[in-house]
Amino acid sequence: MVDHNLLQRKKLFLFDLDGTLYLGDRLFPSVRELLSAIRARGGQYRFLTNNSSRSVAAYVEKFTRLGVATEAVDFLTSVDALIHYLREHGGEDRRYYVCGTESMKSQLRAAGFTVAERREDANTLLMGFDTELTFQKLEDACILLGQGIPYLATNPDWVCPTAYGFVPDCGSVCEMLWRATSRRPVVIGKPEPLMPQLAMLEAGVSARETLLVGDRIYTDIASGANAGIDTLLVLSGETKEEDLPTADPQPTFVLPDVAALLNILES
Repeated sequence: MVDHNLLQRKKLFLFDLDGTLYLGDRLFPSVRELLSAIRARGGQYRFLTNNSSRSVAAYVEKFTRLGVATEAVDFLTSVDALIHYLREHGGEDRRYYVCGTESMKSQLRAAGFTVAERREDANTLLMGFDTELTFQKLEDACILLGQGIPYLATNPDWVCPTAYGFVPDCGSVCEMLWRATSRRPVVIGKPEPLMPQLAMLEAGVSARETLLVGDRIYTDIASGANAGIDTLLVLSGETKEEDLPTADPQPTFVLPDVAALLNILES
């Protein structure tokens, strides 16, 4: 049973992207209307994505193509969270070998971090969702991990949904590296609480007034639970109804899609 009153009292809505608001270049029904309804009620929303392969500017451009007006401040990516984490932990003096896209490298450089193109020059390994992955990068990563250097990853997602099915995400590559080196990374993005915590801090909204909406139990719902906020699982992406009995953690609410959330907010 979904508590309509509790959902209607929320002031900050944190949305996952892939599988929650769209799939590939197909915007799900009622997304535009939902975002407008939240703003009309005096609420706020932020988009939280573990996908480190694109910049915020690329997401703004994508939403424009999909017919949704957004601004850079509406987005928080796992690279943003990684940059915050590195600054908080004195990472400005490290030299990073990045298994990530050129976009991810550019974001790190723009934030003032040193990206090493040669493994010999690096003393920290960063893993992201690398759509430009090569075997040379994997070999370099294994050599560096064998040297015992610090190892961080943007996200643990096994797969990334596309219009034609799933492709390996950062978590799958990290699993391959673990098989080769017995090393596990420090994970920064969802399911860790940092991303929703940063969004709440920026919005000036408490955990009690916040709702995280996503399609994955082990990243989206877990991140909300770890941040102490209510969660809404939508069944439009990876998680299906038959997965719910064994889901851990359990979401606060379950709905078929974000169109159902719009109906509740407008009821």
